[in-house]
Amino acid sequence: MAAYSTSRYFTILYFFTFCVKSLTAGSNSSFCFNNFGQTSGFDSVLALYGDAKAVNGGLSVQLTAPVDSSAGRVIYKNPIKFYGGIPEKLVSFSTYFSFSISSDSGNGDGLAFVVFSDGFPVDLFDDNGSFGLSNGGNFKFLSVEFDMNGNHVGIDSSNFVSLKVRNLSSVNLGLNSGNRLQAWIDYESMSRRLEVRLSKFGENRPIDPFLFEHIDLPKIWPEKEGFCVGLSSSNRNSSQLCNVYSWSFKTRRAPDWMHSEPLDPNLLKQGEENEVNIHKRSDCVMRVLSALILGIGLGALGSFIGMFVWTVFAKRQPISPEEYAVKPVVHEKASANEKQ
Repeated sequence: MAAYSTSRYFTILYFFTFCVKSLTAGSNSSFCFNNFGQTSGFDSVLALYGDAKAVNGGLSVQLTAPVDSSAGRVIYKNPIKFYGGIPEKLVSFSTYFSFSISSDSGNGDGLAFVVFSDGFPVDLFDDNGSFGLSNGGNFKFLSVEFDMNGNHVGIDSSNFVSLKVRNLSSVNLGLNSGNRLQAWIDYESMSRRLEVRLSKFGENRPIDPFLFEHIDLPKIWPEKEGFCVGLSSSNRNSSQLCNVYSWSFKTRRAPDWMHSEPLDPNLLKQGEENEVNIHKRSDCVMRVLSALILGIGLGALGSFIGMFVWTVFAKRQPISPEEYAVKPVVHEKASANEKQ
């Protein structure tokens, strides 16, 4: 019986682990490129538009050329679903990229990470528009701009009048220095919060976001369309050069056992002290597995103790009725000497 119970527990553990792996594998869309050489296979996943091209043996993608009115983009080829799973839940996403922007003369736009609806004709992007993207019309998008002209980072929604902006001089960074920088952008669907982090290349990911804003993506795309992601740049009338050295992207979906309703952004105070921590999916999975293993261990221990107690009492001989009988106490008469 003990062997059967232990086997059953391990079967449940294996099945649970398999289901978790299947869930995470089926709900994610991701890629990661540390270079863009021929052996990286990036051209099967990423598409280059405009003046964008791989340079220096694939060490980077050069989005703009050192000539006036140059623009280029690198776009992830596979559309991503805003909602996934049963029941459907809005996905979260995270992206990281390292880049540099330099200019010998004039002021270009800089670089923008853009999220736009699936089905928008990428070939119709306006090279003369801000950051090499269309500006206005029916083009709905979310972007994080790294504006070289103003040396700032801004969060935009369907136009380039930023919802929130912060100057990089506050952290002693310059976009037009030509130095290699790195950026982290995270969107947490539960809180509807977009966070941007930026640092010099080689430094650790900052704990606090450089910039954040509450963005309700379903209001931008109420039709539950799919979306595409890309990096775009234009130099207008300058000789700005923009290079991307690495780029990774990943989506994730909250597990079904988590609360499905998002936090109300209006209830969160607009302050850095209220930063929402973004937990890695692997951390959540490990916590669930740890709890499950602990429960299985305690269950197995309880089964072992129960079987031990049952075995002891089962082998014990029953007590005869005579043993339960109360024997009368016989008081001997006191001797004559005791009476005296």
